[in-house]
Amino acid sequence: MFLKHASLLVRSVHSLSDKRSFHCRISTRRFLVERCFWQRNYDYTVPTSIRYPRYPVQTMVHLSAAQFPNKAAVDFYGTELSFRQVRDSVVRLANAFIRFGVKKGDRIGIALPNCPQYVITYYAALSAGAIVVNMNPLYTHDELKLMMENTGLETLVTFDGALPVMRPLAFELRLRQVIVTRLTDYIKPFDVSTARELELEKGWHHFSELLASSTSTKVPPIPLGSDDPALIQFTGGTTGLPKGALLTHGNVVAAALQCLLWGNSIFPNTPCEKRTVLGILPYFHVYGNLCCMNWAFMSMSTQILLPRFDMDELLGALARFEGITFFPTVPTTIKALLDHPKALEMNLPEKIRYFTSGSAPMPAELVQRINDLGILFSEGWGMSETTSVGISNPALAHRTGTIGVPGIDTEVRLVDLEDGLNDVGMGEPGEIIIRSPTVMKGYWNDPEETALQLKDGWLRTGDIGRMDEDGYITIVDRKKDMILAGDFNVYPREVDEVLRQHPKIAEAVTVGVPDPYRGETVKAYIVLKAGQRTTESDIIQYCKGKLAPYKVPKLVEFRDGIPKSVSGKILRKILREEEVAKLKAYTEA
Repeated sequence: MFLKHASLLVRSVHSLSDKRSFHCRISTRRFLVERCFWQRNYDYTVPTSIRYPRYPVQTMVHLSAAQFPNKAAVDFYGTELSFRQVRDSVVRLANAFIRFGVKKGDRIGIALPNCPQYVITYYAALSAGAIVVNMNPLYTHDELKLMMENTGLETLVTFDGALPVMRPLAFELRLRQVIVTRLTDYIKPFDVSTARELELEKGWHHFSELLASSTSTKVPPIPLGSDDPALIQFTGGTTGLPKGALLTHGNVVAAALQCLLWGNSIFPNTPCEKRTVLGILPYFHVYGNLCCMNWAFMSMSTQILLPRFDMDELLGALARFEGITFFPTVPTTIKALLDHPKALEMNLPEKIRYFTSGSAPMPAELVQRINDLGILFSEGWGMSETTSVGISNPALAHRTGTIGVPGIDTEVRLVDLEDGLNDVGMGEPGEIIIRSPTVMKGYWNDPEETALQLKDGWLRTGDIGRMDEDGYITIVDRKKDMILAGDFNVYPREVDEVLRQHPKIAEAVTVGVPDPYRGETVKAYIVLKAGQRTTESDIIQYCKGKLAPYKVPKLVEFRDGIPKSVSGKILRKILREEEVAKLKAYTEA
């Protein structure tokens, strides 16, 4: 039908130049259709393209408050704030920021766990025209100093538990405004703390007292467009120094809407009045920030805030609600929940509508357990640089072992690892490069790294993947994690998957460690299941039956745990650094 209409239109074009122009347009469209062949796997209710709103991020707060003013926007240990209450607090704090002298483009640092104060501060900073700098409050002095100096922030919002690190930093960097809260200030029946009680320095501000003194509810008239910066999201720093991905208002709105519409086969079945999201992922991380908090305002859902992962608190939150519409999380949390004896008593299939998992590979046996329970599940992939989204499994067509297909309005190519110019063949490993409305504007204050990683809108991800004939992508490994063992390239993730199939192994990760002969050799770090015992030789022998000789680990170390980031990513960098330190100590001895 398409070609029939095309030929009719061609006959109506008389000039040769018009014909050439038309054929060019036809070729371009055909190329795009072929390039996006994976869209045929989308759930039937998911659009292939979106007309994105042109409003700034904080508009989602106003829309929610206008339509559901009395619905709980946040639930914090049973204490609720309605959408209208959150909206009013956001506007009042934004006016306080402006009164302090905050201008469009200034950076405001937020070092808070998940709590109402984080939600209010985030949207207030954006309403004042500022750029939010997300910081993990558990980071060390040096890690936080790097972020603060790099972004030049002068305003910090934090809590009393982080003051031992934040206090000296504030003086060292001469921050202009420091605002401090206590988490229990938004939990009934606890009393609200005071500046005196928190022993705040002269000139510092107490969060609740500042809000009480800022009475203006006039929306700040700050002109903001989709291309204006909204958020500096630092990469995890698992390889080299962390970089600040600069995300725009357009990036954040597009990512929240893509995430919402990707669940179109599920979410619309729950009325807005009953929609909930479990906010256990840290909001200072891009995954929790987009797929919990911003998704909640886009979908007008109640976000159930938990400032940390604690099984008793998680079970308590599940018990208080009839159903959880959306539960974005990581594999370790899903496994801990399903393994807990109380989970059976709660009848999870009637509690949880939709699990999504990211940050780390989801073991096949865990996916099967979720399927057996009858809970809908999807696994996906994203980065700070892609505003958390990018590639995901359709909810109704999940393929275990893959990260899914490119998302809405997302183009993906797999290119050769040498020069990164040519596409690899189907099924061959290549670096994933991605172009989407959610791809960052660039790295903050780092034009060289931006030019290196971002070309013509295409972001080089550093992840190596394979794409099958249906467009499903399997991550092979990180490009920087690839082990160069003699003349061979070893993808540690492939070895990890084999090790995880061993009946006695709970967790396993493979790393390339220095080797005087081969350059690098394969070392496996293993956590055994409770009560299990095995030996290094047994593990090596097991791998020999499943891997090519050059991929088989030459060294095995048994450990009590594997180092991970707060988002659940395995920190291979730490393991490599340990090996380098051991080698240095040995040579010096």
